[in-house]
Amino acid sequence: MVDASAQDAPQKKSSKLPLIIGAVLMLVLGGGGFYATYSGLILGGSKDSGHADGDGHDTLEAAGPLPDVIFVPVNPILVTIGSGTKQQILRFSAQLEVVPSYEREVVHLMPRVLDVLNGYLRAVETRELQDTSALVRLRAQMLRRVQIVTGEGRVRDLLVTEFVLN
Repeated sequence: MVDASAQDAPQKKSSKLPLIIGAVLMLVLGGGGFYATYSGLILGGSKDSGHADGDGHDTLEAAGPLPDVIFVPVNPILVTIGSGTKQQILRFSAQLEVVPSYEREVVHLMPRVLDVLNGYLRAVETRELQDTSALVRLRAQMLRRVQIVTGEGRVRDLLVTEFVLN
């Protein structure tokens, strides 16, 4: 038989006070950490601060000098992708970020750059283009090929300005 006094004794509930204190501390410390990082107190971040010039217009202080680069346009490329009845057309254009002292050389080699890009894009299959990360992979592959054609140190980056698959 069950002891009647054991049934009458109320069950002791666990306190929610430590959970509440923990949540409040988490919010306070998270907010303080965000403020310290955003204001530059830690991690050495510097926030561009606006100030008014003599005319009352807000100006931004420069974060530093802009890199010395030239952008050389790559002529748009139209490529037929796929085989059989499911052919699609890819329209691609880009800009090459070039070291200024090599601009003339890169422009002079543009027919080779177009040839290597055209050949690479023709080899790409339609299913590869449907992947969400395809553009990142294609861009890296094309940049490497352009750097091989133009020579190391001439082209810093390939900026895709148009990538449309119809």
